[in-house]
Amino acid sequence: MKNKQKIALVLSGGGSKGLAHIGAIQELEKQGFEITSVSGTSIGSVIGGLYAMGKLSEYTEWVRTLNQKSIWGLLDFTLSTSGLLKGEKVLNKMKTFIPDIDIEKMNIPFSAVATDILNEKDVVFKSGSFYEAIRASVAIPTVFTPVKYKDTILVDGGVLNPIPIEYVERIDNDLLVVVNLYGEKKTKTPAIKISKIENKNPISSKLNTLINNFSHLISSGDKKSMGYLSLLNTTSSAMVHKIAEQNIEKHQPDVIISIPYDSAGTFDFQKADELIEIGKEAAISAISTYFNLKKEKMD
Repeated sequence: MKNKQKIALVLSGGGSKGLAHIGAIQELEKQGFEITSVSGTSIGSVIGGLYAMGKLSEYTEWVRTLNQKSIWGLLDFTLSTSGLLKGEKVLNKMKTFIPDIDIEKMNIPFSAVATDILNEKDVVFKSGSFYEAIRASVAIPTVFTPVKYKDTILVDGGVLNPIPIEYVERIDNDLLVVVNLYGEKKTKTPAIKISKIENKNPISSKLNTLINNFSHLISSGDKKSMGYLSLLNTTSSAMVHKIAEQNIEKHQPDVIISIPYDSAGTFDFQKADELIEIGKEAAISAISTYFNLKKEKMD
């Protein structure tokens, strides 16, 4: 069905679950919607910006090739007391096949949201370097080092605004569509952890041990035996979920595409195919619900 309805798209943060944004976008386009603007926080800013510049297919092709070992190779650890990772390796890798671009030169209006942690306010990037904007937007506290910006310090936009609805550009008669990565849990099982790499040699055995230890730190973990970062993650997740709910309630989107928040852990990018499919299925369900409600109102 081709409806040609224009939409303003808002993509939330949520680590590797953000790959579900790809599937949602693919389904929206398949059903004939025209995305005329996009805003995003954290991984939502990455996917949203890539879409706005017309490079989402290149990113999708690349991310689908990632496995546990290659993901590990993109993690640049640092001795900094403000974060475990510098976050430069993955962006430098992306730059090899997706050159930087100024946001104001993208095909459609785009905004990326970060948090000014010193002044406790949003910082919205609507111009300037795409990569500089997303590096600030994805700076998850304690995981990625924060970004020095002008006279302040920026961290992940999800700290204050996990679903940046107010920053997406609107036009007359468009629909407001939100992809929410903080949907209801799909299972009661523990958070997904990076599984073991086959121990083909001593090096891979050591790599496997490091990956599993690190994934244990950053996962939501076993609440009966929380580590330091696990406790921080679980506590911040509870706050972020509540803020997300409040923002949705305040702005009343026309379509809410909800992704179960336990679909993946922070760094489960090796699950790209599965997460993209989850995004597609969630979009199909949400769009169907929207049209059914619209039909009921017309009857």
